[in-house]
Amino acid sequence: MVFKAGSRVRIVSCQDDPRAAGRTGRIVDEVPPGPLTEGRWTVVRISPLIGPVLCHTHELRPA
Repeated sequence: MVFKAGSRVRIVSCQDDPRAAGRTGRIVDEVPPGPLTEGRWTVVRISPLIGPVLCHTHELRPA
């Protein structure tokens, strides 16, 4: 699945920060992720205590 900037997503699991699992956030990437992020999407606005996280496509679902 391809997400776009502003897409609201549910984080099923997150290798970057397991605390983000089960929460929702927004994608900030304008283009599909590449080698710099190792193919992971940047997700923000998860929680005041959890900063931006990087998640693989299989770890995300549309919210």
